[in-house]
Amino acid sequence: MKKLTVLFYALLISVFVSAQNPERIYESHSEENGMFTVTTNNGVYQFQFYDAEILETTFIPDGENVSSESHAVIMKPKKVETTYSYVGNDITYGSEGISVTITTSPFKISYTYDGDEITSEKRGYFKSAHVPMDLVKDNIVADETEKIEFNLTEDEVLFGAGARALDMNRRGHRLPLFNRAHYGYQTDSKLMNYTMPIVLSSNKYLIHFDNAPIGYLDFDSKKDNTLTYETISGRKTYQIIVGQTWYDLVENYTDLTGKQPMLPRWALGNFSSRFGYHSQKETVETIKKFKEDSIAVDAIILDLYWFGKEVKGTMGNLEFLKDSFPDPQQMIKELRSKDVETILITEPFILTTSKRWNEAVAKDVLAKDSIGKPATYDFYFGNTGIVDIYYEKGNSWFKNIYKGLSNNGVRGFWGDLGEPEVHPGWVQHATGSADEVHNTYGHDWAKLVYEASVEAQPNKRPFILMRAGYSGSQRYGMVPWTGDVSRSWGGLQAQPKISLQMGMQGIAYMHSDLGGFAGANLDDELYVRWLQYGVFQPIYRPHAQEDVASEPVFRSDKAKRLAKYAIEMRYRMLPYNYNLMAQNHMEGTPLMRPLFFEESDNPELFGYSEAYLWGNDVLVSPVLEAGKKKQDVYFPKGSYWFNIENNEAIKGGQTKTVELHEAYIPTYIRAGAFMPLAQSSMQSTKDYDPNYMQLQYYNHESVMESEREFYFDDGETLNPIEKEQYQILEFEVEKGKRCMEIEFEAETAKNYKAETKTIELTLHNILKVPKRIKFGKEKIEGKYNEKYKTLMLKIVWDTSEEKEIKIKFKK
Repeated sequence: MKKLTVLFYALLISVFVSAQNPERIYESHSEENGMFTVTTNNGVYQFQFYDAEILETTFIPDGENVSSESHAVIMKPKKVETTYSYVGNDITYGSEGISVTITTSPFKISYTYDGDEITSEKRGYFKSAHVPMDLVKDNIVADETEKIEFNLTEDEVLFGAGARALDMNRRGHRLPLFNRAHYGYQTDSKLMNYTMPIVLSSNKYLIHFDNAPIGYLDFDSKKDNTLTYETISGRKTYQIIVGQTWYDLVENYTDLTGKQPMLPRWALGNFSSRFGYHSQKETVETIKKFKEDSIAVDAIILDLYWFGKEVKGTMGNLEFLKDSFPDPQQMIKELRSKDVETILITEPFILTTSKRWNEAVAKDVLAKDSIGKPATYDFYFGNTGIVDIYYEKGNSWFKNIYKGLSNNGVRGFWGDLGEPEVHPGWVQHATGSADEVHNTYGHDWAKLVYEASVEAQPNKRPFILMRAGYSGSQRYGMVPWTGDVSRSWGGLQAQPKISLQMGMQGIAYMHSDLGGFAGANLDDELYVRWLQYGVFQPIYRPHAQEDVASEPVFRSDKAKRLAKYAIEMRYRMLPYNYNLMAQNHMEGTPLMRPLFFEESDNPELFGYSEAYLWGNDVLVSPVLEAGKKKQDVYFPKGSYWFNIENNEAIKGGQTKTVELHEAYIPTYIRAGAFMPLAQSSMQSTKDYDPNYMQLQYYNHESVMESEREFYFDDGETLNPIEKEQYQILEFEVEKGKRCMEIEFEAETAKNYKAETKTIELTLHNILKVPKRIKFGKEKIEGKYNEKYKTLMLKIVWDTSEEKEIKIKFKK
């Protein structure tokens, strides 16, 4: 009898666990025009495919209307061939990839991909009594919140929720969805400037909760195998996204929410930046110092002193202070003559003490209080209002300011404090309360700046540096950074993890203030190691509070020398890095990639960030601790990896202890890779010669065939692919027993001119002496180095023609 009782309770628990919501009862279902609808006793589910690997689910509770407006999704649903079955209690509706199964009794919703269940709703949508959102904000008022729960398997590793200074695996954390700055963070920060309602699973699926108001993502903090999305209000909509590979997953998500536009080529160069340059004279003299020291620089960023002498009281002036910057147009012109672009900081706050306050009130461009007057409140910089970018008048007024600055030669804008940094819940915008638009304010501000930049300079690519955004912000050209990080080793240690996570979530240009921002820490070793890491992060921008210089030209001789070496390496890699930009634009591919992208079946890599891939072919291991002489590096299996300093080939699938050098961080190239390098001694990307290339090929006996493509355009034209103004160079190697053939081909778009290129080709790890070398029908000479096992060839290639190098080797 005792055994029967135990069995009864086990069955009862099993039914309770599998039942999604005991109060939700299936009533009927239907399908019409690609929308599959399931009606229950307390609401309606709608399921719609965007394509075979993206399925959207919306729950509409009784008494509510469906909202079709999404801040993130821009993809239009495609016509997808679907299947339908109703067997027993299971109704299954699916594509060739993802399917949803509705179990009618007990009610449950689950999702499968290629026949395997990937996730299921636990309780699905429900309302619950308010739990204080103390991590979000202290004064939140909500009697109840809305939640959506999912089941997790025991061993799932979870990523997502935007930028957080946490370990790669975010399971176990309850994380606020409320953009807020964290000044001086180091290795632990659960809440930062850029949150996102996204969860990625080690089982290769992604859930995007398509809703803007503030809330939480709970990554199984109660350890009961539950994922929970919690919010104060809004849409009950989420998309399930799947893919065969991690790259497919990110590409599908960015198909849904938009691809990052191409940045101008100069954005891949070095920036001069600090908090901040106080005058026109100081700005010009800083760039003069770069030129004197022959350190490359492409842009200078002016912090808030461009519109005021003091930190407080002047925000919102949004015009050059003539006393400090007497002739800004001449300054911008002079900087550009030195191949340096000008970027200005802006904020959405208009202080009541600023020059524009009366104008802003008169033109009705500010968010309101409860009685319709301009909302004002105090924060660090003074008593302020905030531009209502959701109101037509506010949007137009703000946009015209950016257009005016663009017309005067400004080439980029920095959007600071855009969380917004202080945003009381009682503030009302045209489309809702501050709590409802808080997370998407930076997102929509970036859209405004992008549109203003394009309207002012229709054929130029915008540059938009922003501290806060939300899901989908990449499509507005946003270049975010990791906020006011501590100038410490702890601050540096957090950086790779943040950028790797954001790249997985579609935000490929997340980067850090190189050298660290917060604190008067004069540590040259830290500074140099951070700048060396910066060679392999998306944007190269040293920046800090000015009590310790961020620019290499003002550091010690040794730090300057090592920083210059790192910057030169950054510029040499320009063709490779530019191709990463193009890949990201076309496919959503992150520039920085975790190693489990390479080995998705290796669970030990899900929490690993000590090394990562920069693009497909560069393996990097940043030095993140003081005084280290050695460190362990994992080499991904399936390839050999060449040390770029000594050409040592290391077999993948193992961890090795490597020696460290003060001048560079451990860097390796994949066997079989082509690495295009620019000419040395560039002082700006404007010096870049696209018709000259030092092309490195890393030969290894394990790779008999190899092919790589590299994208080229003029570096400036907006939407070059759509305008067919580009060229893709293709290099392919095929090897025989005693020969090697290298094919040169070019795909030239119809509005791009094919030109002749001079290529200095270096073949590494050539173990046999060449006997005969031909380029096309012409016999050419090469330089073989017996000691280093390299073969150097110089060729001139008319890219309108296909060419081939044939190398015969001696026995």
